[in-house]
Amino acid sequence: HHPGEVILKNEDITLNAGKEAIELKVKNTGDRPVQVGSHFHFFEVNKLLDFDREKAYGKRLDIASGTAVRFEPGEEKTVHLIDV
Repeated sequence: HHPGEVILKNEDITLNAGKEAIELKVKNTGDRPVQVGSHFHFFEVNKLLDFDREKAYGKRLDIASGTAVRFEPGEEKTVHLIDV
């Protein structure tokens, strides 16, 4: 091994292992794209995103840290949320 060398395992990494996820349909009712980051409290996102906010309370997107989900105008997609 060399100083500073990064040695990676040859196996998949499971993100947010053990966290129970819920599924929500979300629609962007606005005329501009909306992007939501990985650790943002989903309940508080842009009001033009239409979904069951009560179910989203205390939840964030179940995606990799530092990434985001983008909703184009009029687009509807299903997202997975986990506890903050």
